[in-house]
Amino acid sequence: MGRRKNNNSNQSSAGFSHLPQGSKIRFADKEDEDEALKDASGSSNHDESMCDPELDKAVDDSMGEPEVSFIAADDKTSADYYFDSYSHFGIHEEMLKDVVRTKTYQNVIYQNQFLFKDKIVLDVGAGTGILSLFCAKAGAQHVYAVECSDMADMAKEIVEANGFSNVITVLKGKIEELELPVPKVDIIISEWMGYFLLFENMLNTVLYARDKWLVDDGVLLPDKASLYLTAIEDAEYKEDKIEFWNNVYGFDMSCIKKQAMMEPLVDTVDQNQIVTNSQLLKTMDISKMTPGDASFTAPFKLVAERDDFIHALVAYFDVSFTKCHKLMGFSTGPRSRSTHWKQTVLYLEDVLTVCQGESIVGSMTVAQNKKNPRDIDIMLKYSLNGRRCTVSRVQYYKMR
Repeated sequence: MGRRKNNNSNQSSAGFSHLPQGSKIRFADKEDEDEALKDASGSSNHDESMCDPELDKAVDDSMGEPEVSFIAADDKTSADYYFDSYSHFGIHEEMLKDVVRTKTYQNVIYQNQFLFKDKIVLDVGAGTGILSLFCAKAGAQHVYAVECSDMADMAKEIVEANGFSNVITVLKGKIEELELPVPKVDIIISEWMGYFLLFENMLNTVLYARDKWLVDDGVLLPDKASLYLTAIEDAEYKEDKIEFWNNVYGFDMSCIKKQAMMEPLVDTVDQNQIVTNSQLLKTMDISKMTPGDASFTAPFKLVAERDDFIHALVAYFDVSFTKCHKLMGFSTGPRSRSTHWKQTVLYLEDVLTVCQGESIVGSMTVAQNKKNPRDIDIMLKYSLNGRRCTVSRVQYYKMR
């Protein structure tokens, strides 16, 4: 996976990326970070920008309604190695060392022990069992940790080594194929989010568990997730990533450019590259949504905050735990402390020249791949009618 030459070393430590002006969390000194992280997950991270219902009409008027034609269903996918990839300790090491991720979950559990005291908890996709251990330590009556990969065997050893065998039961297998020893659970906790929020589609597994085992007044953690979009200047890296294929040691390999353009790049974006506002695309209420809600079309309007070029759109997500004593959550946005999810960069075929105040109007359609629902197909429609640039285009992307 590519890396930008100039990573965002000057990111704010834990400030959410799109709070209103004056509300961003900032720290004066690096040594404040550890203490501040305790409070970071307790800060509201809801974007003030909302989807504008008027945008649907603007999108239709500006671009028409082209037929959705996603990538052919016979492409290679990640289906064959999805679970195997989680058997290796390396991926779990990366997630555990993601302090924003792991510390937020720890704070949610430890600072809200009233939710867990004497409750039955289901941990979906337990991995090493870290969330189950947090729950057990917070006073849960029993935790059922379900993990499909071979990491389940390690989780059993970890639970035993830490003296929680009487509280945590590790179950190896797919949640859809297992039967729990109890008819219902009080809480379902899971770290299901993938790149672009929905990649790998573990969300459907959580929804299945919710419908089958969660009591009527049960708690889902997290229970809200929001997907956002912004636009960036990225000339140098686009040249290195895309235009590279025009001349490879003197040979024309430009036929590969189309494939490269269709594959979103997961990488860390420097906040100084951001040219526009952030637009809320979709908020999902995990306690109420259906699996079909993860496929959607959402309008957007990105307003330029300065004169600049735009080479790519960037997607990121926030998650929230609204059942806590106070609102807790975190952001994966480029103005927040970096996470292992980074951001998702979608390069544009056009280089857009924008003047301050001009708008890129469009819509994004997100759908599960028909062959492998863990993969994502994306259709992006956008138009700009500016003083220096006029363009209207449809692009397709595939996350595999």
